[in-house]
Amino acid sequence: MATTLVRPRTHTTPAVRAHKAPALRHLGPNWYACVMGTAILANAGATLPYQLPGQRVACQVVWALSAVLLAVLLAARAGHWIHHRDQARAHLLDPAVAPFYGCLSMALLAVGGGTLVVGKDLIGTGAAVAVDAVLFTVGTVIGLVTAVALPYLMVVRHKVEPQQATAVWLLPLVPPMVSAAVGPLLIPHLPAGQPRETLLLACYAMFGISLLATLAMLPLIFGRLLVGGPLPLVLTPTLFLVLGPLGQSTTAVNQLADVAPLSIEGPYAGALSAFAVVYGVPVMGFALLWLALATAMLVRAARGGMGFAMTWWALTFPLGTCVTGATGLAHHTGLTAFAWLATALFLALVTAWLLAAVHTLRGLLSGRLLAGQEPSRSGPTGRTPATA
Repeated sequence: MATTLVRPRTHTTPAVRAHKAPALRHLGPNWYACVMGTAILANAGATLPYQLPGQRVACQVVWALSAVLLAVLLAARAGHWIHHRDQARAHLLDPAVAPFYGCLSMALLAVGGGTLVVGKDLIGTGAAVAVDAVLFTVGTVIGLVTAVALPYLMVVRHKVEPQQATAVWLLPLVPPMVSAAVGPLLIPHLPAGQPRETLLLACYAMFGISLLATLAMLPLIFGRLLVGGPLPLVLTPTLFLVLGPLGQSTTAVNQLADVAPLSIEGPYAGALSAFAVVYGVPVMGFALLWLALATAMLVRAARGGMGFAMTWWALTFPLGTCVTGATGLAHHTGLTAFAWLATALFLALVTAWLLAAVHTLRGLLSGRLLAGQEPSRSGPTGRTPATA
């Protein structure tokens, strides 16, 4: 009589899953900042008022790099959720790491916008419109979800205190503003009439969502600095994250003003063009004030022995939004001063990107960045997102 061998069922434990893909276990959502910083470098360089020979080609290469980075990180993060679900859930419950889930939306939106700005030179306008439409739609939906879900987690699950407030808390609130800034690129490719006007007003609605939420959060961040003193060294670069909603909102109103005549009646289009300048100039002024403060704190941290951490990528995307914001103001005001400001900020962006990219590559080759080092306990949250 034949016997049937039945193999016993095996259960995959977290330890076994960690053994399957150990390099992915400590790959947090903060890594999407690499994509954001790279994409904004291409977008800002391609739209800069002053263009050098070969500059657009260089921007095409940088955009292609950002697209590759996005694809690699999407696959790696999917592997993280498959093999290290326990760690992924722990990230969501960690108030120092959870806000970085907003970076996924902004990475999708930044690469999508860059596809229409410079990527179309490589893949054609038709393909660029299709790619951007997909990335814009997915990125916007994810951004709106995180803008609600992550603050909800902070309220009901995370145990946060006022002294824990940092600019990282802005990350879930900025994605709708990024949608408002890159959405206008799609408007000329929509049918005239209600489709264009609907997207235009939807972008203004997302502009309002992000702006008002940011205005509610900024007093907590500034008050934490005044009352609690300087941030831990490793978190100091995150001060530059405040520039993100400032520069991106200035970019948004200028981009929307450019396409308003194609989307809405004349009187409204003229008012929106005026609003781009009336809003953009004072906000850019505050952005420069914050840039000076954040730079002074960064120099202080560097003198105090601040080493490299993934928080250095916080220097890139926010600076890039200020470049595109100043470029938009240069276009709408015709002032050379804004063109020079955009150029100076772009040079700072290139410097910050090179520093972050070189150190990140070096950390990957050495294995340090994915080694799961014990995070510093000197931070206000008891954990630093730099090593998450």
